[in-house]
Amino acid sequence: MDAVRLILASRRALAGSGEERDIMTEAWQAQALAQAIGSRLAVSGPPELRGEARGLSELAGRGCGVLSAPPLAVGALRASQLTELGDARQALLGLGGLLGEVGIALVGIACAADDEATYWQCMEAIDAADESRDRVREMLRRIEVRDQMFPDLEAG
Repeated sequence: MDAVRLILASRRALAGSGEERDIMTEAWQAQALAQAIGSRLAVSGPPELRGEARGLSELAGRGCGVLSAPPLAVGALRASQLTELGDARQALLGLGGLLGEVGIALVGIACAADDEATYWQCMEAIDAADESRDRVREMLRRIEVRDQMFPDLEAG
């Protein structure tokens, strides 16, 4: 499945999550998807994005690490369904939006947390999502610069 469709599926799943456990699962799924997209861009994306894409993959991996890996059924890991990136700009725009929504959802959990462990887990995950989103923004900026310098190149 292409990245944009997976991102949309993640955004819908996050929006439909009501319980803390479900939101945490979706936050983990989003970070895993960001890691997969970063890895794919680092290997086969536009050359000007590869360094930032490696950084995105590492940061998103940290985001997965601070959240407890959810018990997912076989095939439920969206990141494993990534078969193609499609348009890099569109994928990055969607991913940036998803990471922002993850941060907002985690703030809600942190504010309502009854225990310090959950609070700090959320704070670290928020930090990882913000840093990942910063990498996404930088890649989008680089695409824009490239497109201004070389308007005949495709965005992907």
